[in-house]
Amino acid sequence: MPISLQKGQKISLEKEAGGTLTKIVMGLGWDAKKKKSFFGLGSKDQEIDLDASCALFDDQNRPMDIVYFGQLTSRDGSINHTGDNRTGAGDGDDEQIIVDLSRVSAGVKSLIFVVSSFTGQSFAEIENAFCRVINGSNNQELAKYDLSCNGSHTAMVMAKVYRHNNEWKMHAIGENAAGRTFQDLLPAMVRAL
Repeated sequence: MPISLQKGQKISLEKEAGGTLTKIVMGLGWDAKKKKSFFGLGSKDQEIDLDASCALFDDQNRPMDIVYFGQLTSRDGSINHTGDNRTGAGDGDDEQIIVDLSRVSAGVKSLIFVVSSFTGQSFAEIENAFCRVINGSNNQELAKYDLSCNGSHTAMVMAKVYRHNNEWKMHAIGENAAGRTFQDLLPAMVRAL
């Protein structure tokens, strides 16, 4: 049974997986709220392009690499982004970042996962937003974090996956931020470390 994470909660991913964990998938999903048409008559679909990104940090909290829609694979080959979904249409994960924990460079201490509205809409225009962590070996959902919240923010620092005593743990951060790209979010990522 997956854990429904609360803001600030920390878990051991390996404990949730029931043993050694070698691969995880961070899934991001969302839907755009229907937009009221002129004079409030009816509604229409809108497209919102949320982007999932993952930054790799060393033990000095310095960024070492980034995986996002413009660089789908980390330099060490351990992290892969499945590609950009520009609308949020469809069920399930709209974007995924796959992490082979066994291949993450030894110098990497933390992975910070962020989401940003590339098209600039605020989270007040988004519904059913979530991130979830899946065991990449058996597709078992380990944890899920609800990102839906009304607000004027255009980005969020979702979660940190980090090494602690030779074990991978996860911290549900859920900090609102502003920005359209991972570059805009680097200060918020560093604060989350």
